[in-house]
Amino acid sequence: MIIAETMRLLLRTLEVEDIDALMNFWGDEEVMKYCGGAGTREREERALAFYINLQNEREYSPYAVILKENGNFIGVCGFNPPYDHEYMELMYHFAKDYWGKGYATEAAKACLQYAIEHLRSDKIVAFIDPNNQGSENVLRKLGFTYKGLKWHGGSKKEEPYFEWKYTEGIIKK
Repeated sequence: MIIAETMRLLLRTLEVEDIDALMNFWGDEEVMKYCGGAGTREREERALAFYINLQNEREYSPYAVILKENGNFIGVCGFNPPYDHEYMELMYHFAKDYWGKGYATEAAKACLQYAIEHLRSDKIVAFIDPNNQGSENVLRKLGFTYKGLKWHGGSKKEEPYFEWKYTEGIIKK
């Protein structure tokens, strides 16, 4: 199911058949170096099943990001459930060939709009590795505000913590 469309991208719910495409980045050590490292196929199959279930139960998850011009599955962008905090967490991972082209910002903006319109959520959080300058740049472009270091139960360490709060007019189609 398509949840959003931008000028260059389609965002759709994940499917079991997406595992090979997901392994192109979730299984890549360089892509995942700030997110716990590359996953094995078995681990990522479990993650995919978790996210499909999350979408079915809560109507949100990370979404497949598809390049409209050629149909390539280039990454994921969407939401993790609250772990040790009360708000959904924005997340995104993209294959290396698609870094630095604005796709993460474009996809995340569409996800934030989806959260406002369909999930009735006006506050989203994000955690990043302190060395991941690219991710911090994306968050700042989207209007996230740095709030300090906060413990993240997933990574089991303190990480830079950002919040985004919807303000009328901040998201333009």
